[in-house]
Amino acid sequence: MHNKLISILAALSFFTACNSPAPKEAAKQDIIRTDMDTTVKPNDDFFAYANGGWMKHNPIPGDETTWGIGELVQKELYVKLQKINEDALKRADKSGSGQQIGDFWFSAMDTNTIEKNGVEPLRAELSKIAEMKTKEDVLTQAAHMHSYGANVFFDEGVSQDPKHSDVEAYFMTQGGLGMPNRDYYFNTDARTVKIRGLYPQYIASLFRLMGTDSLQANIKAAEIMMVETNLAKASRKLEDLRDPYTNYNKYAIVQLRTLSPGIEWPKYLGQMGVKQVDSVIVGQPEFYKALDKVIATTDMQTLKDYMAFHLVKTFGNYLSVPFVTANFNFYSKTIRGAEAQHPRWRRVLDAEEGAIGEELGQLFVKEYFDAKAKARYEQIVENVRTAYKARIEKLDWMTDSTKQKAIHKLLAIRKKVGFPDKWKDFSALKIDRGPYALNVMRANQWWNNYEMSKLGKPVDRDEWSMTPQTYNAYYNESNNEIVLPAAMMTVPGYRDSELDDALVYGYTAASTVGHEITHGFDDQGRKFDEYGNLCSWWSLMDTAQFMKRADVLVKQFNKMVPLDTMHINGKATLGENLADLGGILIGLDAFKQTDMYKKGEKISGMTPTQRFFMGYSLGWLLAERPERIATQLLTDVHSPAKYRVNGPFPNVPEFYDAFGIKPGDKMYIPDSLRVHLW
Repeated sequence: MHNKLISILAALSFFTACNSPAPKEAAKQDIIRTDMDTTVKPNDDFFAYANGGWMKHNPIPGDETTWGIGELVQKELYVKLQKINEDALKRADKSGSGQQIGDFWFSAMDTNTIEKNGVEPLRAELSKIAEMKTKEDVLTQAAHMHSYGANVFFDEGVSQDPKHSDVEAYFMTQGGLGMPNRDYYFNTDARTVKIRGLYPQYIASLFRLMGTDSLQANIKAAEIMMVETNLAKASRKLEDLRDPYTNYNKYAIVQLRTLSPGIEWPKYLGQMGVKQVDSVIVGQPEFYKALDKVIATTDMQTLKDYMAFHLVKTFGNYLSVPFVTANFNFYSKTIRGAEAQHPRWRRVLDAEEGAIGEELGQLFVKEYFDAKAKARYEQIVENVRTAYKARIEKLDWMTDSTKQKAIHKLLAIRKKVGFPDKWKDFSALKIDRGPYALNVMRANQWWNNYEMSKLGKPVDRDEWSMTPQTYNAYYNESNNEIVLPAAMMTVPGYRDSELDDALVYGYTAASTVGHEITHGFDDQGRKFDEYGNLCSWWSLMDTAQFMKRADVLVKQFNKMVPLDTMHINGKATLGENLADLGGILIGLDAFKQTDMYKKGEKISGMTPTQRFFMGYSLGWLLAERPERIATQLLTDVHSPAKYRVNGPFPNVPEFYDAFGIKPGDKMYIPDSLRVHLW
C-alpha cells in the first residue's frame, strides 16, 4: 500500500471536507510541517523526524493493527461506500447493480437472522463432508469446495502464462494451511511459538461451536495440526516463492500422476472447472508429492475434520458472533495484535469489496473521481517515464544492447489511471436477502466461474485486478502495465490543486508511479520482456552486474532489526526495496523538471528538494503494532513502513546534500557501501 498525507488539523475535519474547499485554518497549514518531530535529528532517524509528531499524538485505535495516512484515506472511502450501500437499500431496486448492492447490504446487516441461524447456512456443506466414505469422495468434495473459495489441501487459480503472456493458464501451488505460512509451523522465536501453541485451541473452539464436546474437539485439533504440519514441511519459504523460473513447472494434466499417483487430477480438475487446456503450471512439484502421501495416509475422520474446519474458518466471519469472535481472537488479535473488532458495517464493506467491488466502483467514480486529477497523474506517469529513460541511457554498467531493450520495455509500459474502460457483468450472480454466508459463497462461485471461463481464450489486457475505490496500485509484469486506481489519488481534507509539486512528486510520483514502474526492472520484473513474457533478454554480463549491485541492498536490509531479534529478510523484500529506491530516484529526477524545483523557492523554510523527501516520508506515515510487524517480517515481501524511508534514503546522493548528512550520522552510509544500480 502507498500511504498518503494529511495533517492533524485536517484529519479532524476530513470527513466532510473532501468534496469542498478545506477549512481556512486547514488550508493555511503547511502539511509538510504539521507532523514533524523536531526533537529528532533528520541525520539520525528521518522517518521519526518527518512523522514522529503525528504518531505521538495519534495512538493506534483498538480496532486497528496499524494507523497512519492510509487508514485515514481508507476511513473516508468507507464513509462514501457506506452511503452508496444505504442509498441502494433505500431505493430497493428489483434488478441490476442497485438490487445486488442493496440486498447484499441487507443480508449482511440482518444481525437478528444471522445470530439465530448460527452455523446453519453451512449445514448442507458440512453434511456433504460428514457423508464422505472414500478418499475419492474426499477429493470430489475438495474440488467442490475450491469452487466456492474454501481452498483445502492446496491453492490454485487462473492467470497469464508467464512465458506466453497472451495465454491464460491454470496454476497449482502450495497451500492448505490455516496459519499464514509454513514458518509459523517451525520457527522457534517466542512470538511464533506462542501463536503455534494457540492455534490448536482456536481449531478446537470452532468444533465446540459446531457442537463437538471439548475432549473430542481437542483431539480433532491435534490431528488437523499434524496434517497441516506435514503440508508445511513440503512448502517453500517466502523468498523461494519469488523466483519465477523455479516456480514455473509445466505438466500435461495426464502427467500429474507422476507427482500424485493416488489422485486422479484429470477428473478433479474437470470438476473444478478446468477445461479447454491440456496442461497446467505447477509452482512447487514437491508439495504435490507430499500431498499425495498426506491424503493416502491420513484416516478418513481426520480428513473430514480438516475439511469441516477449513469450511467454517473460511466463512466464519459471515456467521453468528461466536464464530466471528473466534476468528478475530486468533487471526486479528493473537497474530496481528488488534485489540477490538472493526464495526460491523466496515467489515461488511470489506466483504462486499471482494464480492461485487466493481459494482460499487461504477457508482464510486461517478460521485467522487475528479477528471482534472486524472489528467494530472496521467501526465506524472509520462514525466516519470521520461526521467527513467534518461537515467537508463546514462548507466555506465549496462551494455548498449540491454539498454535499448530496457528502454523499449519502458516505453511499452501501459498506464491505467482511475477506472476501467469496461466493467464486469455481474448479472449472473444471485444476491438476495437470505443468509449472508451464502451470498458470499455464491459470489466466490461466480468469481471461480469467471476465472475458469478465461481458459482457452485470448487474454483481456484491458481488465483491471483492482477496483477504482482501492487505496493501492500495482505493476502487472505479464501485461507490462501500471495500474493506479482512482482512490489512490485522494488526499483527505485537501483538493488536488492545493498540493504543491514537491509534495505530489514525493508521495505520488516517487512512492507510487516510480515505484510501480521500477517493478518492471526489479529482480523479478526484469526477467519479463516488453510483452510480459518470462525470458532472458539481458546479457550475462549485465545480469551479473545487476545481481552484484542489488545484493548490496539485500545486505543492507538483512542488518535491519525492526523488532526483538527479528531481522528483515533482505532477499524476500528485495523487489519492493528496489522499487522504493528506484521510485525515489526517478521521482526526484522528474521533479527536477518542474517549475517549482527550477525556481528553488523555499516554503516554510524548506527547499524544494527537502520538501520532496519530506513528502515521500509523510506518504509512509504509519504506526504499527509489534504483533503486526512480527507477522509482516514472516509473511510479507514489503519491509515495515519506517524502513521504506530510512532504508532507501541513504542510497540517494541528493538526500545527503538536502539535509547535510555527514559521516558519523546514523543515516550515513559510505559511498562505497551504497547501492549504485539505477
